[in-house]
Amino acid sequence: MSQCPFANLLDPDTYKDGMPYQSLREIREAGPVVRMEDPITGVPYWAVTRIRELDFVSKNPKLFSSAARSAFPMEMDEFTVEMQQNTIINMDPPRHQKVRRIVRNAFTPKRVNSYEANFRKHAKRIVDSVASRGECEFVEEVAAELPLIAILELLGVPLADRKQFFDWTNTMIFADDPDMSTSEEEAQIAAMEVIGYAMQLALKHREEPMNNITSALLDAELDGEPVSEEMFGWMFILILVGGNESTRTVIAQGMRLLMEHPEQLQYLVDNPDRISNAVEEILRYNTAFISMRRTATEDVELGGALIKKGDKVVLHYHAANHDEAVFGDTAMDFDVTRAERMPDLYNQLRSFGIGQHFCIGTHLARLELNVMFEEIIPRLRNPRFRGQPEYVRSFFVNAIKKMYISFEPEAAGANAA
Repeated sequence: MSQCPFANLLDPDTYKDGMPYQSLREIREAGPVVRMEDPITGVPYWAVTRIRELDFVSKNPKLFSSAARSAFPMEMDEFTVEMQQNTIINMDPPRHQKVRRIVRNAFTPKRVNSYEANFRKHAKRIVDSVASRGECEFVEEVAAELPLIAILELLGVPLADRKQFFDWTNTMIFADDPDMSTSEEEAQIAAMEVIGYAMQLALKHREEPMNNITSALLDAELDGEPVSEEMFGWMFILILVGGNESTRTVIAQGMRLLMEHPEQLQYLVDNPDRISNAVEEILRYNTAFISMRRTATEDVELGGALIKKGDKVVLHYHAANHDEAVFGDTAMDFDVTRAERMPDLYNQLRSFGIGQHFCIGTHLARLELNVMFEEIIPRLRNPRFRGQPEYVRSFFVNAIKKMYISFEPEAAGANAA
């Protein structure tokens, strides 16, 4: 059994000052599957830190279940676990595939590509709003805007309500951070408010049918029965958070990385056709979701460790994305040219997971990231930090709370169409 003397990966304080890259490397070097204690909950777990083993767990849901407890890494009471069985992320086959089929039509590449012109219009307006000022708080004013607008449009939520959804999302996802939410109870209240809003949308759809993700869920059947209101409500939350928070986080972390490597940022200013390659490295280097959970359904050997039936297994995507066995000796380096040497980088990174639960919104996320960076990079010139970025205290979402930056103010009308 592998033992590890390092920090608890499920302690939110581990991430309060940003990702502990070096500690994760040491854990990776301790073995691909490492036994860790969690003094906070008293529930020990196996941390899976390399891609080969992470892929095995992800592709074998009969051995490693998402439904047995939850796919979320935090501990929950039985009532919460039972409620969340209605979200696709907490399902195993065959139910998982049936529900996934309902949602995936809204995320086909063809359908997502049809949003590009609209996304570019929004992205231009977002950068327009800060470019002439020469400074901004990047997370809320820039990074958060397009992902939230895009997912609300796809869910049929009026943009006038986006500030409310921004606040609800923060409260739900950042319950471990005292600056973002005061308690777990407040997070649950926010979730109930979102579900209540979703129920009102369902009523509206019956009177005035929509053509979006909401309608795809409401009009579908599962085993010959309409999707239940409870399932619709929890699926609505999952799509909202998955489609909003994850992309916001990658945009903010990507901007931080580019600012910390000004020579690489200049390379992209000079070679804008390479921005899509850079997006893949940004996705690899800082995953939006740090970890997920599986529960062993029987005794199984993995990476030299004997995992017992019922054991908690934590898939640490961030550690795996720096796996030297896949990304080589430079795995710990941020390098926007990596995809030029490694053309299948997009297939090798695990930022979207792999296997049954591979992120259904991958194409949407990549489109938003490309559109935003194609607008940001040429226009927010010579950006500099105004103080240290503030990171969210969370072992689940790798988010930046606040990031104040300055840059060369754009002359009025400089980017007029």
